[in-house]
Amino acid sequence: MSFPEIVSREQWRAAREELLRKEEAFRRAREVLDAERRRLPMVEVDTEYVFEGGDGKATLLDLFEGRAQLVVHHFMFAPEWETGCLCCSAFLDQIGHLTHLCARNTSFAAVSRAPFTRILPFKARMGWAVPWYSSSDSDFNLSFEATVASDGGLAERPGISCFLCDGGRVFHTYSVYDDGLDGLGTLAGLLDLTALGRSPAGSEQLRLHDEYDF
Repeated sequence: MSFPEIVSREQWRAAREELLRKEEAFRRAREVLDAERRRLPMVEVDTEYVFEGGDGKATLLDLFEGRAQLVVHHFMFAPEWETGCLCCSAFLDQIGHLTHLCARNTSFAAVSRAPFTRILPFKARMGWAVPWYSSSDSDFNLSFEATVASDGGLAERPGISCFLCDGGRVFHTYSVYDDGLDGLGTLAGLLDLTALGRSPAGSEQLRLHDEYDF
């Protein structure tokens, strides 16, 4: 293992300040990119996708749970697999309490092609409380490129897709896959992917998760 160079406190401070200037430039560039992402055009979703969850059959609109935005985690779990993807499981482990997203008019759900009867015991084993749906009865994964053709068969692909609801109409605003998920999983990181960003209309200030008014 190679360790960093050993220097004096003064040398460390100078090197840290130089790196800080680069970090601040990177943050400003990221803010510009986030703003450009929010201006990305959206496309209406007019296909009636059917999912299965804890309350039975559901539509894509149902997954919003009455909120303006929806973040879908394309969790890799093929119908023939016994358990879900290791990387997707690690990603879902870090999501944490959804109340902070919900307070910002945004819902979150995991979606996999595995049948719900296989998802349910794995979800219980992992101790997750996030909504998780099976898309086994629809082409949702194929439509949003979370499942792709590969070597004459189908291959799963990890990803995040964001949707916006306006007057009962659902729109697809953004998707990211594979290595694009690196660094995601925080409240701010997920909201930065959405069309409304970190401060959608009607959002509240950050609170302890048991102090929101719903």
